[in-house]
Amino acid sequence: MLRIIHIKVNGREQELAVDERESLLDVLRNRLGLTSVKKGCEVGECGACTVLVDGEAIDSCIYLAMWADRKSVLTVEGLKGPDGELSPIQKIFIEEAAVQCGFCTPGLIMSAVEIVGTGKKYDRQELRKLISGHLCRCTGYEKILDAMERIVEEVYQVSHRTE
Repeated sequence: MLRIIHIKVNGREQELAVDERESLLDVLRNRLGLTSVKKGCEVGECGACTVLVDGEAIDSCIYLAMWADRKSVLTVEGLKGPDGELSPIQKIFIEEAAVQCGFCTPGLIMSAVEIVGTGKKYDRQELRKLISGHLCRCTGYEKILDAMERIVEEVYQVSHRTE
């Protein structure tokens, strides 16, 4: 059965007819062309499909599109600057060599956006737990954790400057 939903995706309002069984992943990737959202395990265990829904990181493969009705969805494509430049989080991932094949990277970046959004300063062990829902087959996670630590540290310093 089809259902009309209204969602804001990367700042743009969308009206879509979706099947009640259709995942948010399939809508974002196949119908809206947002290829940063990866189809990995399809059971919510690998993190490759992570997007933010109203600021919260979710596995879009197990999140029905109709649940996103009247919500805001953010993908990696929505992080780019006005001139197409990379976000500071993406730049840090590159600078810290936290990317290899790149399959898991968009999901990790979206989790980093959520982590930064909390305004909290996390230590390495806490960050390890926060990204535990992401599977990376290329790395030992050390470079990813280095990037996460740097992201948290730099954002924490910016948000806690005294004027």
